[in-house]
Amino acid sequence: MTLGVNHITFAVADLAKSLAFYIDVVGCKRVAVWDKGAYLLAGSNWLCLSLEASVAPREDYTHVAFTFDNVGFVAFRAKLRADGDREWKINSSEGDSVYFLDPDGHRLEAHVGDLASRLESLRRVPYAGLQLFAAGG
Repeated sequence: MTLGVNHITFAVADLAKSLAFYIDVVGCKRVAVWDKGAYLLAGSNWLCLSLEASVAPREDYTHVAFTFDNVGFVAFRAKLRADGDREWKINSSEGDSVYFLDPDGHRLEAHVGDLASRLESLRRVPYAGLQLFAAGG
């Protein structure tokens, strides 16, 4: 059985530009940087930026969501708008969210809420065909 998500890696075309974005806009913390990559922390989650000659982000709904509290979300949204606000989707689910692109076009989300708040909203207004299970079921 898995113990959790170990890390997330993003291929990037310009390491300096991506570092600036993930640190200055998203709010990640720098842990290690080398010629072709970097390790960052987003809360307790480990991110890797890997410099690649070719970057081809997905164009479907696949994305990574970062957790913010209400105050942090407002500040983040202001930074994102100042950075060019690359929104790719309008939020239609529970909690404040903004869906945005990084400098390489990777699809990301800033979200206020957690799994418990999402499940509570689904109990009130369920998705078609929804089945809820006990944790670990």
